Amino acid sequence: MARIKVFALSTCPYCNQARAYLSDNGVDFDVVEVDKLEGQPRTDAVDEVKRLSGGTSFPVIVADGKVVVGFDKAGIGRLAGL
Repeated sequence: MARIKVFALSTCPYCNQARAYLSDNGVDFDVVEVDKLEGQPRTDAVDEVKRLSGGTSFPVIVADGKVVVGFDKAGIGRLAGL
């Protein structure tokens, strides 16, 4: 399985729940805290979120070309193989 990537905002409670759920289940993942980026990296991350999700809702969780938007516990579990 490909590594999971989480696009998040540092102040987003749903993002924090998604990260906690993955961590609590021993899943390795990378986090991009979009609101902590500056300049072009931030613009690129926002563009990627829009491309993946069709909007700017957070979190956006990606693995193997599959995308889950929001704290969808079942969807995240399927994505992570839980």
